[in-house]
Amino acid sequence: MGKFLESEKVRLSKFKQESGYFSNESLADGLYRTKHRSYCVPRERSSENLFSEIRNSAINYFTEFEIIWHDVINKKPSNHLCDSTVSCVNFLFPFADKPMALKELFRPLFPTIEKILPMEKDGLFLALEWIGKENYLGERGGKRGRRTRGAYYTSADAAVMFQCKDKKKQIVLIEWKYTESYRPTSLKISESGIDRTKIYEHLFQREDFPLKKELLPSFDSLFYEPFYQFMRQQALAHEMERFRELNAEVVSLLHIAPAMNKEFQRVTSPPLAELGETVIQIWKDLQRVPNRFHSISTEEMFSRLPIQDYPALDSWWEYITSRYSWIV
Repeated sequence: MGKFLESEKVRLSKFKQESGYFSNESLADGLYRTKHRSYCVPRERSSENLFSEIRNSAINYFTEFEIIWHDVINKKPSNHLCDSTVSCVNFLFPFADKPMALKELFRPLFPTIEKILPMEKDGLFLALEWIGKENYLGERGGKRGRRTRGAYYTSADAAVMFQCKDKKKQIVLIEWKYTESYRPTSLKISESGIDRTKIYEHLFQREDFPLKKELLPSFDSLFYEPFYQFMRQQALAHEMERFRELNAEVVSLLHIAPAMNKEFQRVTSPPLAELGETVIQIWKDLQRVPNRFHSISTEEMFSRLPIQDYPALDSWWEYITSRYSWIV
């Protein structure tokens, strides 16, 4: 288990008790995977894991688009304070109805942004758990073969679409990490005995596969987390671009994770270890088209936002810098 995760458990246990952001009923230890834990809220209070001003709207959004929360509890989020999906929603969903602030957040990474565009409906400028309009990767899962967002299919944690100064549309798929760290365990064969390489082999065999195949020791070398996630999301971005989803001419992948979580960068795929010292370095070097993958720390992305220009985000910023105090 990662050191950053362990330190966050201790810090957030104290935050829950002392911050004033939780009801009295939520101060008790919460049941999580058969044990009561100080860094969890009671299961019946799991909605309090979300910032209060987005709590109802975020839950309603997941319900409207039939998105499955990670560790879902009665169609509500996980009760674990270190949950990555909850972290993503707490950081990004307050921007969903604030396109100017969202533009400012992404402009340093994508300086040609002219305006943020809605992806799903008017007035909503952020999509969560995006799986693409079509089953581009040929995945099978879920109930009765029905595609679901947030489980069973490759999902980007979030997505934004914008118009560039040249009037072209671009979509950015976001892979959000928080306390995750991984072991050097091959995921080639699933617990049910399925060879996962067979699912994605048709993509790998194509000449336009988004990675430099000549640098890869083998296709199997990608089936270690987080490379396995990156491969699927990079392939999703590539296929969305190829089929001009929502008329976008460019679709790229953006990785966001705390710089504090140094263990995430550990190279977990033994065959890929010879290609570089960190996950991100290796993934950048593998890109066939360099500007289709970007990476930034959570600290850098959010600390440079001129929050003083967006007073509607004042209470959110106070919450974020209290709950995730490493951000500043």
